[in-house]
Order: sequence, then structure tokens, then C-alpha cells
Amino acid sequence: MATTTSRSVLSLAATLLTGTVALYMALVAFGNITDFGTNQQFVQHVLAMDTTFKDDDLMWRAVTSKGLQDAAYVAIIVWETVAALVLVYGTWLWARGDRAGARRFSTYGLLMVMLLFGAGFIAIGGEWFAMWQSGDWNGLDAATRAFLFSGVVLIVNHLPTGDGAPAAGSGR
Repeated sequence: MATTTSRSVLSLAATLLTGTVALYMALVAFGNITDFGTNQQFVQHVLAMDTTFKDDDLMWRAVTSKGLQDAAYVAIIVWETVAALVLVYGTWLWARGDRAGARRFSTYGLLMVMLLFGAGFIAIGGEWFAMWQSGDWNGLDAATRAFLFSGVVLIVNHLPTGDGAPAAGSGR
């Protein structure tokens, strides 16, 4: 009985937490699609590095082509949308009780979110484009929150349930 209860509670936690990240990503993508210009400006300023310290040793990294800036922004929106859809599917699989499939798809979606916010915003935006130097266009705090929350949810998704369900990618 205790094992069944623990399994149920962990599955419920994984379902709700994965669903929360799915909702977050869906709202982020929806906001970027319906209010395209607001975060488009954010991406443009970060890539152009126009609010950084203007250090000549860094400014060669700036991307000032509007076409490239817009392409990067559209790619971000597409990535957010796909991640949201994958996480919605993972949530649905958790709710259905398909733990193996749920872990697999939740892992894919959560890693997509972590890559976007970790590699995309924290590493590339924050360091390569020196976003940390900008007082106006600095999204590092928000990116860190999303990265860490997704990481916690990924850990919860992989807690052992004792039900024999394989971990994602185990091939069983």
C-alpha cells in the first residue's frame, strides 16, 4: 500500500509540475506570437549589444542585421512552441499513467526548455552577447528561474517509483 501511494504521489507531482512548465512555455510562446514586437526589441538589443559597455574587444560579436535578429527571434518562438507541445504531450501521458512514455517526452520537453534558457539565454545571450552588462535588456534572472525550475521538474520526473517503469532513454 505504501508503495502504491508513493507511486501515485510521485506521478501526480510529475504530472502537475510538467503541466506547469508546459503552461509556462505555452504562455511564453503565445505572448511572443501575439505581442511580437515587445520581445523582438529585447532580442534585437541583446544581439546588437547596443546597451552594453561598448568594449571594442567585445563589440565585434554584435549582430546588427535586422534580418538575422528577426530570424533568431522566430527560431526562439518556434522552439518555445515545440517545447510547449512536447510538454503538453508528456503531461497527458503522465495523466494516462504511461510512466515510461511520460518520462521520455517530459524529458525531451524539459531539456528543450533548459537548452533554450541555459544555452540560449544564459550562455549565448548572457556571456557571448554580454547581456549581463545591460541595465535595460538583461533577462538573466528570468532565464535562470526558468532553467532551474525545469531542472527541478526533470529531477522529479526521474525519481524512482519502484514500479519498474524504465527511465527515459534506457531502451527498456
